[in-house]
This record gives sequence, C-alpha cells and structure tokens, in this order.
Amino acid sequence: MRATVARSLRQLRRLARHHAEGRAPINRLTRQQNALILRSSASRSLCTVRQNDEHGRFVSPAVESLRNMFSTAAADSIKDVPRGGPMVEYEKRIASGDLVDGDSFQVDTIQQLQRLYEDLVENEEACQLDRYQSSEKSGRRRWLWSRLIAQPSTQSPVKGLYLYGGVGTGKTMLMDLFYEQLPANWRKKRIHFHDFMLNVHSRLQMHKGVSDPLDMVAAEISDEAIILCLDEFMVTDVADAMILNRLFRHLFSKGVILVSTSNRAPDQLYEGGLQRNLFLPFIDTLKERCISHPIGSAVDYRQLGSAGEGFYFIGNDCSTVLKQKFQSLIGDEEPTPQTVEVVMGRHLQVPLGANGCAYFQFEDLCDRPIGAADYFGLFKKFHTLAVEGVPKFGYHNRTAAYRFVTLVDVMYENKARLLCTAEAEPIELFENIVTVAEAQKSAPRSSRSRKSDDPDLCVDNELGFAKDRTISRLTELNSREYLEDFEAKWQQPLHDDGGDVVLA
Repeated sequence: MRATVARSLRQLRRLARHHAEGRAPINRLTRQQNALILRSSASRSLCTVRQNDEHGRFVSPAVESLRNMFSTAAADSIKDVPRGGPMVEYEKRIASGDLVDGDSFQVDTIQQLQRLYEDLVENEEACQLDRYQSSEKSGRRRWLWSRLIAQPSTQSPVKGLYLYGGVGTGKTMLMDLFYEQLPANWRKKRIHFHDFMLNVHSRLQMHKGVSDPLDMVAAEISDEAIILCLDEFMVTDVADAMILNRLFRHLFSKGVILVSTSNRAPDQLYEGGLQRNLFLPFIDTLKERCISHPIGSAVDYRQLGSAGEGFYFIGNDCSTVLKQKFQSLIGDEEPTPQTVEVVMGRHLQVPLGANGCAYFQFEDLCDRPIGAADYFGLFKKFHTLAVEGVPKFGYHNRTAAYRFVTLVDVMYENKARLLCTAEAEPIELFENIVTVAEAQKSAPRSSRSRKSDDPDLCVDNELGFAKDRTISRLTELNSREYLEDFEAKWQQPLHDDGGDVVLA
C-alpha cells in the first residue's frame, strides 16, 4: 500500500513539474483520461488506507492531502471537457425528425460552431465569460476608471464567427442552436441587428457630452455580454455605417466575441452605399476578429413547408375578407385607435387595435417616415398584424419597399402573425427589384439601358439581396407549420404593460 501511495505521489509531482516548466498544454481528451486514471488510482490507494484506518492505523496528513489533491485534479480536469455543444443538439434534432438529415453545408457550419463552443469552454476564464466571476464594476464605472488609468487592450483569445449565405439555409437556426447550448451563467446576448443598432443609438443619446460616447456604449455592452450573437447583419443606413468600425473596435478591445448571420459576404456589406470608403475599415476589422464561413446550400427550407395556408389574400377586392378575418380574431372586442410607445419618447399611432391584433393600411406603415424602432415597439404590444394593400414594388416606391423588408424582418424576429391583402404573390411583388448583376445579366449592354425599357425597374444591390429573404419569410409566415407554432405560443395570455391580451 505504501508503495502505491508513493508511486501516486511521484506521479503527482511529475505533473506539477510539467505545469511549472510551462510545457505545452495537453488537450482536453488527454486531461480527461489522465483525470480518470488518477482518480481510479487514488481511489484504490486511498481505499486501502481507509481500510487500514478502520483497523486502528494512523492516516497521515500527507495522505489526506493526497486524497484532496487527487479529487480536485480529477474534478478540474473533467470540468474542462465540454459535455455537449451545438453538434450534439443538432444530431439529437435530426434523430427526432425535427431537422432534415444530409445537408453537408449545415454539417460544415455546425462543425464551425462546435469548434467555437469548445474554444470558449477551453478559454472560459481568459474570456471572462462567467458573469458571477467578472468584475463587479458597471460599464460606466469601468469606463470612468479607464479614463484615469490607461487600460491595455483585452482582445479575446477566441475569434468570432461570421456566417453568410442564401435565404432559408438555416443560418439563424444554427446560430440559435449554438446560443442555446452556452451555459446560463455566461455573459451572452442574442439580438437582431436592427434592434442592436437601435439600442446603440439610444445609448449614444444618453451619453451626449461624453468625450467618446462610443467607448462608453461599448463598455456597457461588453459589461452585459462578451458573446454577442447578431442575426441578419445588414447595413443600409449611412448613420450605422459611419459608426460601426469605431464601435466594434471598442467592443473587440474589450473582449467581445461576435457571432453573426448575414445574407452578404463581408466584402459585400454596404455595397453601393453613401461614403462607403469610410465604411471599408470596418470590413477589415470584421475579417480580422471573425472567421468568415459561407453556407453554400441552395435549399430554402422555408419553402419546404405547407405554404399558402395562412392569411395572405391576393387582389384588391379582398379588403372585406381581411376585415372579416381580423374581426374573427379579436372576438367581441371593439377595435379602437391606440398608441404604442417606441424609443426615446416617440410614439406610433395604431389606427385599429384589439385583443393583441393591429390593423393598418399599407401606406400608414411603409409610406411614412417610420422604421425599425416603430416596428419593434408595435410587436411589443401586438402579436398579430393585418396590413391592407401591399403593392408591387419598383423604382417609384423603393423607399416603401425598404420599410416593408424591415417590417417583415422584425415581424419574423418576434414570431408574429401576418394577415394581408397584396397585389400579387410574394415573388411577384419584387420582380422589378434587381441587383446590378441581375440587370446586367438580363440586358448585357448596361443596366441603365434596361431601365429605359422599364421605367419602374429598380436596380438596387441591397434591396435586390434583401428581397429574397423577404419572399422566403413571407412564404414561411403563411405556412401551416409556422401558424401552428404561433397558436401553441399564444395559447396563454399575452402580457404587456397594457394588461393581458388573450388570443381569440
């Protein structure tokens, strides 16, 4: 027995020397195996000691110390090994039939997310992910302290991930699957890009007069979340474009790790936008701190559901049908004009609303100077939106088309229900919206010459890319599967500041 204990002590000393000499760290699997071996060896040795102790023999302090050291080493080593991750959950959902098997593009992407997950587990302490072990200073106090004492950059040892590809390929689903597997005690946040930028501008308003308000905002955001998951990264606003590079340089210097989805490759972001040359440094920053991964699948999974079973009515003569459907949803309640609080003291007027359902003419939602902030405010109070008179889009109403794209994005993000009358099928609504490449392909002489053939043709790269996502989402919003999920979600009362709103 003494020989066994001595052998175990020598083994422990060798491990301690190995660590002290700063040799290359062994991988997680090796650590786990070593921990199990050590624990097994220690258990046998110490079991013998305990048996002898029962017969009156003295257990020395050295042996007790050895017992504690082995127990701690084994626990620490096993703790370091991830017990799951997005790959495990992905395989479970395939086995249960929730996801389609055989998509190699999704498998490649989930492997990238699994790698990121394991890197984060490996570097949990270095990345300061645990919200309970991170500094207790608030973002403002930390920022004020950094003004007095120069703070070194604390860029994360782990790079983020920028997923991009076509519509309906599963980018958002895979990012959400990754996010859901992250430990609850980690500093993490998942938010739509529109909502994120609204939040940034709101914070900037609060910190007017500060020498570097973007640094202050970045300090607050990093205090709340080190892992920042942004869905639908799409830059169309010049005000956003001008601040993104400075904002994310501050965020990355404070250790933030970005995981994002987008329809555009990094080099295509804000393509054709005003003063794009001032935006280009952000692309370099993004590629420096994130691994770009394309999802090359041509399958739009949103189109695989049972489309056409919802409340999308085609034709100008369907107004009466829409009003009847709206009335059936609100039940006996009388619809009345209502007011929705948006951000920074702004308000949105709702023409008719009752029982969690709102009714708008298209012009009231998309032909007025309102945007994402108003739409987010709308869906905080209402779960169902009825829109009358969605037109075909072209050059004459391209601004309304941009707002409609944003409206559908926000609606989809909030898992809301849509009722509408439209001039045509979703794909036909946008047939006059094309990218430069599409225009040149159909009329090789030049996009300008094609425009002279069709004066309502709108050649717009951002809108041309965004339309595919909108068509795909409109299709899913009207699928049986989506509406069944909606019913299941809202079978309980909807809680908001205005009281309980119950789905009829």
